[in-house]
Amino acid sequence: MKNKTVLITGATSGIGKATAYLLAQSGMRLILCGRRQSRLETIESELSKFTDIHTLTFDVRDKAACFEAIESLPDNFKTIDVLINNAGNAHGLDPIETGSIEDWDAMMDINVKGLLYVSKAVIPGMVNRQSGHIINIGSSAGKEVYPKGNVYCASKHAVLAITEGMRIDLNEYGIKVAAVNPGLVETEFSKVRFKGDAIADNVYKGYKALQASDIAEIIGFIISRPAHVNIADLLVFPTAQANSITIKKTL
Repeated sequence: MKNKTVLITGATSGIGKATAYLLAQSGMRLILCGRRQSRLETIESELSKFTDIHTLTFDVRDKAACFEAIESLPDNFKTIDVLINNAGNAHGLDPIETGSIEDWDAMMDINVKGLLYVSKAVIPGMVNRQSGHIINIGSSAGKEVYPKGNVYCASKHAVLAITEGMRIDLNEYGIKVAAVNPGLVETEFSKVRFKGDAIADNVYKGYKALQASDIAEIIGFIISRPAHVNIADLLVFPTAQANSITIKKTL
């Protein structure tokens, strides 16, 4: 894993941040992307003692900013061996008839179009080198649809369809493509989804949810497989969760 360069979107919190910390300690060179520059600077300061770090501040929803940021990479970071499309959000939990168009736009723009923009900027280099690894962070919501999940579930179903399409189209170039689909992970996810409402505090009560570090370890495992092995599609739940709406709570 050493000497590989990894680009991680959504690296300022949650799974992206945990993955950055784990991979840095494995000696991988990191390009950390996010919207919050101060957070990126803090993470860079903490991880630069382990490996080389470069940060890019942009919003994946902004097509021009995506291409400009990745084009701006210094020569020693331009060869991206692994792309981790982690940036993603849920906005609202509403039935379709009362859902917010602004929330729908945000989810489709970040979860689907943002993933496509970043991938489009990175994939040509992998094709030219005929090597590379793309890991898209999906969700259990991409495997099923749950009440009031409508557009969020649609966006994550799209992530899985795109992942499968990538795997087929890029097969001839020797590029690995994987999807990691977590269930309930205790991050800032619910605070964003419920826009800071107190209901977010109850989402992870009464059971042990997955932690960002659990998913980071899985990503590290996927990257570390031999060249002939590709973990194509992985679904992971906390033990307390059986599907999107079946959760064993002890309190």
